[in-house]
Amino acid sequence: MLFEGAQDEDLLRGRSIEGFAAAAVYAACRADSLSRTVEEVADVAMADPDELRVAYAAMNRELGLPTGPIDPAEFLPRFADELNLPTRIERRARDLLAELRGTGHLAGRNPCGIAAACLYAAARAADFPLTQKRVAAVAGVTPVTVRATYSVLSE
Repeated sequence: MLFEGAQDEDLLRGRSIEGFAAAAVYAACRADSLSRTVEEVADVAMADPDELRVAYAAMNRELGLPTGPIDPAEFLPRFADELNLPTRIERRARDLLAELRGTGHLAGRNPCGIAAACLYAAARAADFPLTQKRVAAVAGVTPVTVRATYSVLSE
């Protein structure tokens, strides 16, 4: 329906059809609180991440998509599962995220990076062997992103 709406609004003219198809899938995931990154959708689509972002921005602007900011908590279970982390670490990461929300330090940060840093901090506090590099790879961010958010958590 989102793709048809984009067609009806003549948003596809001069733009990638594949980008709009991928953007419609990404928007549907976001509207249903199914945590998927642009890169994850683009990996299985016939569009690159830039095409998807351009199409999504046009759809969001012109169609007024019912999506808000992505909650980093949506990524915690999936990342914890991929990293084979114990439930207690995921639970502690969720607590750390709640603490971060109270500080206002989430604004402008990558939700995947925030989730990764919370998992890293929780694992470190529990003496569970987890590297910034490994958690960053699972989250699709750089170790620098994990380190920067971890330093905010440490404060």
